[in-house]
Amino acid sequence: MHSQTLRVKEISYPITDIEKGNFSDSLSPNENNALKFCHEWLNGKEDFILQTSGSTGTPKKISVTRNQLKASAALSTSYLGLKKESTALVCLDTKYVAGIMMLVRSLEVGMNMYVVEPSANPFDTLPEDVCIDFIALVPYQVQAILTSKHKQKLSRTKVVLIGGADLSNSLRENLKSMQGSFYATYGMTETLSHIALQKLNGSDTTNHFNLLPGIYIQADNRGCLVIHAPHLNAEPIVTNDLVEIIDANRFLILGRIDSIINSGGVKIIPEKIERILETILSDLRINNRFFIAGLLDASLGEAVTLIIEGEPLASEVEIEIIQHLKSRLDRFEVPKTIRYVAQFLQTETGKVNKLKTLELIQRF
Repeated sequence: MHSQTLRVKEISYPITDIEKGNFSDSLSPNENNALKFCHEWLNGKEDFILQTSGSTGTPKKISVTRNQLKASAALSTSYLGLKKESTALVCLDTKYVAGIMMLVRSLEVGMNMYVVEPSANPFDTLPEDVCIDFIALVPYQVQAILTSKHKQKLSRTKVVLIGGADLSNSLRENLKSMQGSFYATYGMTETLSHIALQKLNGSDTTNHFNLLPGIYIQADNRGCLVIHAPHLNAEPIVTNDLVEIIDANRFLILGRIDSIINSGGVKIIPEKIERILETILSDLRINNRFFIAGLLDASLGEAVTLIIEGEPLASEVEIEIIQHLKSRLDRFEVPKTIRYVAQFLQTETGKVNKLKTLELIQRF
């Protein structure tokens, strides 16, 4: 008979022990959060407080119910075909929704869990003989694993969810040859993790998101995505994500309305420029992180600006980047200046905090 377990460090806890609260008190905050949540879940707790990451605004707390968490978990576990007695690796911060939903899915399905500290390469802390069936990662973790000795272990993982930030073109190319099923996710704290998935490898690879069953969407008068999720028993969730709706089940995310740059009266979507820039920088073998933003400008209101992490590039390289952009963009979209930041500021969940980074730039 299968006995579900949760393993932390070298200790394997039967679920019955966690239910009784029989676990070590010498744990890290993340490990303690995970075991505490599982203990409360197993004892029937009905209401939970979730924390947003603050990557696109001020962090806030939202209240959710047990039934909402269960319904969200049921949608994705059914869609992904997750099974009892398989093994999940929980390597995202269990203070936030992505990590919490990994726990809920595992508890509801009856999967065994390895809970490890969030790190660039979570496979580093696993015993070599452990095979993982299900994992959720952010892009920088995927990149770290692909350049390590654990690339094949990731490839053999049956279901891999990747979210929290956009995936680069080069990362998408590298994932096409993976053996398991790899998905980019679309969701947020308010939707209790993902409501849509994009297949990244295999014969059913797509460039759009597919809605999970029972989810309905529309665009509002701003062109932003509105989500209807009956399983959450909630009002429609209005996002700031600019969307192109393909049909009732498929959509593309174009960018965010709150990041639009108004330069001389022309509205510019920075994400469009970033997608083109990524290809240009990759061709030039430049691996620095970057983003496009509008900095205050006396004549234009906001000037399109390329923000690059790290030491300044040589002036001839900057000129080459701008020339490439001029050949592929409208003249209003081409960055007027390039600014550098030694290190981008990040949220606790590892996303680039553009707002805080821009504040850093504008102080000087």
